[in-house]
Order: sequence, then structure tokens, then C-alpha cells
Amino acid sequence: MKNIYASIITIGDELLIGQVIDTNSAWIAQQLNKIGIAVRNRVAIGDDADEIKNTLNFERKNTEVVLITGGLGPTNDDITKELLCDYFSGKMIVDKGALENVKYLFEKVYNKPVSDINLKQAEVPDVCEVIQNKRGSAPGMIFHKEGTIFISMPGVPYEMMGIMEDVIPYLQQKFQLPVILHKTILTAGIGESALAEIIKDFEDNLPKEIRLAYLPNYGMVRLRLSTSGFNKIKTEQAISEQFLQLKNLVKDYMVVDDDETMQQVLGKMLLRNKKTISTAESCTGGSIASLITSVPGSSAYFEGSIVSYSYEIKETLLGVKKETLEKYGAVSEETVREMLSGLLAKMKTDYGIAVSGIMGPGGGMPDKPVGTVWVAVGSKEKQVAKKFKQRFARAKNIEVTAVMALNLMRTFLMSGE
Repeated sequence: MKNIYASIITIGDELLIGQVIDTNSAWIAQQLNKIGIAVRNRVAIGDDADEIKNTLNFERKNTEVVLITGGLGPTNDDITKELLCDYFSGKMIVDKGALENVKYLFEKVYNKPVSDINLKQAEVPDVCEVIQNKRGSAPGMIFHKEGTIFISMPGVPYEMMGIMEDVIPYLQQKFQLPVILHKTILTAGIGESALAEIIKDFEDNLPKEIRLAYLPNYGMVRLRLSTSGFNKIKTEQAISEQFLQLKNLVKDYMVVDDDETMQQVLGKMLLRNKKTISTAESCTGGSIASLITSVPGSSAYFEGSIVSYSYEIKETLLGVKKETLEKYGAVSEETVREMLSGLLAKMKTDYGIAVSGIMGPGGGMPDKPVGTVWVAVGSKEKQVAKKFKQRFARAKNIEVTAVMALNLMRTFLMSGE
């Protein structure tokens, strides 16, 4: 038994110039990892025939599976299908199932006539296995060459994900796959280098089959243990023993012993206690609310947000006193505390988060430089306010502040649980 490796190739000039962000390869890698296929390479290339062929040749020599997305559209700039036909020495034919699918989409779903260019979507190389596209017109295709499986899928993420529903069981049937396990701890309040010092001896003595990764992001660090094996019980036992040791070493900084986001952790706490929350945001412009509502089921505990960017809205909607703004300014402990009180009175939620700061690049003052942020969290009975100093560009300052505000809310709830 051996490990099976895959390469992911995303095709399109739009990826190389940054016009479109490649989310396909990350999602595909996650799905492969779940079934025990390790990703060796992820490559983005343009719509260049020679470059695509060279990449296919290289990846074929190094992996058992090559997954390709993009270039399957009907227009002249989509060259992948014809190139694959040539690469695998085939000829183009019309696939009956794909043809029926194209006609159904345009005549029944879109209520439009089927043009010749649309019908070209039903053409496939005669040397491939066809995977019908349940979400679009371009079918997926499976090829074989010198022991490697090639799978071509549309670049549209929604369509690609639909085709992967058939690809995953196909690969599971083709290979005897190991179990790949990851165990993750989310920490906050400590930097990567400081964590490394705490767990240095642990890391030095890890068994060779278990790997430790540091994943810092927005004032937090994830610690991930990874391993793989063909005996599921022994593999799980080995990583669990090491994970328990790691948890004990970093318990003072641990947010959760699972691969969860801060907003998921906070959401579970609110659900467990059957409490509600709302936000009053100035400098973050709704980013905190966006994080909270990114979690499915957040409507059970999130009531809404007031984006109080101006002095006027802070006064009229949140009841911040004019004298407070004039004396202390919008970025102050006094202001965020009044924002929080006004929010709780207006929204009638159990808890609230209020934020005001200077995100940059301008607006800084000698006593309040760019990156200065005040956050208040709490309930009608008890509030906590804290000052943060961010050091990044505007966009990242906003993102970091949003996560730190959620973490302040989390620690507040922990103190009362």
C-alpha cells in the first residue's frame, strides 16, 4: 500500500493577472484530503497550449491524479478541451448525454434557443469518460495516460463542485486510500515565536510520522498536527496522544481544540446559553456582523448591526452624547461605552459589541495614530472596554480588529460562564 498524490491545475489568463481569485484549488484540496489523497502541487497557468502541455507532462510523472479546472467554455479563448483531445490522441465527438443536457438547459431552464456555439459544449474527445454537468453545460472528462488519471472540470466553482460529487467516489473506488488526520488548536493572545518556545521540547520529540504546523493569522495562531496511515485505529490513537500533550502545554492560550473560526466559537457559546448579540460598528463598517453571519444558523443569536460611521449617526441612533464626542472624540473609551449602551437599548439583545477606530491610511493624530481602536463589549449589567493598536494597512487593520473584537466578546462570556 502506498500514498496517493494529486496535482491541481487551474487554467486561465484571468487567474494570472489577478482578475479572478483561484478558490477552486483550495476547495478541491480540502475534498481530496478528506478521502486520503495528498496534494503535491497546485499550479495556475494561462491559456497557452504549450504551457498547458508542459505542465501536464510534468505533473503526470509525479502524481497519480491530475485535476484540471478551466478552459471548457464554448468561446475561442477556451482551449482546454481541444488541447486535451490532442494530448490524449483522440477526436471530437458529440456525447449524447451532454447534448441532451445542453438542450434541456437552454430550452427548458433558460427559455432560449440553442445556438451552434452552445451545442459545441456537447462535444468531447472520444478517449474520455464523461461526467455529466448537473449545474451547467460543460461536462467533466476523465482521461488515462501511463497510470495517471486526469480529470478536467469547468472553472466555474459552482459547476466544478457539482462534478466533484461524482469524482470523489470514483477516486475512492480506484485507489486504496489511507486515512489522513489533522487535529487543530486555535490560540489567541500569544505570538508564533512565543508559542514555539513553549512547545519546543514537544516539537523536537514528535514521532517522525506526525508533523506540526504553525498557522498565524490576525492575532491568532493555529497549531495543527497532521499524520496519515492505513490502520485508522492506530493512526487516530497516535495523533490523539500527541494532541493531548499539546493541549496541556498551550491551555492558557487555547480558544478551541478544533479547526474552527473565532465566529464559530462565539456562536456556539451564544447558542449554548441561549443569548443574543448585536454590533455597533464605526471603523469596521459591518465587518464584525459579516463574520458573525457567515456562520450557518447565526440568525438564532444575531439580531443586527448599526454601522455608525458618522458623528450624527452615533448621536441619533446610538445616543452618544455630543459633549462626549466633542471632549473625547469618536475614538475613545467613553464613546464606545456609550455606543454599546445605546446599542443594547435599541436592539434589546443580551450582549453587544461596539467599535471605533482609525484604520488609515490618513486620519491619525499624535495622541491617536493610525491603527488606534477602542472596543467595548458586554451587557446592560457589565461592560468591558479595551484599546488596541493595529499596525497594518487599512484592509488588514479592519480584518484584525473584527476578529479581536469577537475574541474580546468571547473572553467576556467565558468570565461569566
